[in-house]
Amino acid sequence: MPRQFDYLADVEVFTTVAEKGTISAAAVALGTTPSVLSRAIARLEARLGTQLIRRTTRRLSLTDAGQAYLEQARAAFTVLADAERAVQGADGELAGTIRISAPTTYAHYKLPALLQPFMEQHPHVMIELSIANRNVDLVSEGYDMAIRLGALPDSGLAARKLDDEELMLVASPAYLARAGTPQSVAELAGHSCLAFVMPSTGKVPPWLLTEHGADTEWQPPPRLRVMDDVLGVVSLARQGLGICQTYRFVAAGPLQRGELVQVLPQHGGRTRPFSLIYPPHKRLSAASRALIAALAQH
Repeated sequence: MPRQFDYLADVEVFTTVAEKGTISAAAVALGTTPSVLSRAIARLEARLGTQLIRRTTRRLSLTDAGQAYLEQARAAFTVLADAERAVQGADGELAGTIRISAPTTYAHYKLPALLQPFMEQHPHVMIELSIANRNVDLVSEGYDMAIRLGALPDSGLAARKLDDEELMLVASPAYLARAGTPQSVAELAGHSCLAFVMPSTGKVPPWLLTEHGADTEWQPPPRLRVMDDVLGVVSLARQGLGICQTYRFVAAGPLQRGELVQVLPQHGGRTRPFSLIYPPHKRLSAASRALIAALAQH
């Protein structure tokens, strides 16, 4: 049975475009692209069987039907917001569902300890967690927030930095006994380098290192390239297939157990940031706002 109101995301796009005046401005506010919003409005107009927005070269304007629909949609969203506050209970107890996307490394090793106290404090909040090494579109895919790695582009999304995490080179004792331990960055070229292919670019990113006190980037010539699962390079390194770069929080357990050894520690120390991003618009739920605050305070 199809969902009766599965088009509400398109309605929210329409109201935001109407408020901002242009599709490009609305795309910035919602943290997505103009093409995504254009398709959403086209779907809504097709569903309603009428034109809602007049498109000109300079600015958008509402048709009479669009103006009437906007007023009703705003009223409906106000009712929904009031309903959300009502189900939270007189004591302010939070409820609802939060959809969050996180990359594999952070979701497996860092996020559980951050989510546990929040879930214990708010037992009526359900969290849907997508663990994937891709950047989801928050608006078109219906996510409330996402954890992103690296420098963030100027997308119009709100962002809170969570961590700066240290990177390191590691290999198994068996591999180093067989292939030797590199003593310099130049010697890495003679080793089996395990590299991850970034889904967003299809390319192997450089390893972040230091040389003579300065930051440097070194492009690994991979003997084996891993797709999709970034933790695969660590698993392969533990099995003796070569050297990989990963985060200290990922390698901490295998290092302690002697399954991995740090390589070229004198060339380490580089970090990469993890940030929490979310749309900066007013309809973020109370539960989502509480989780954002909890993650940002850790």
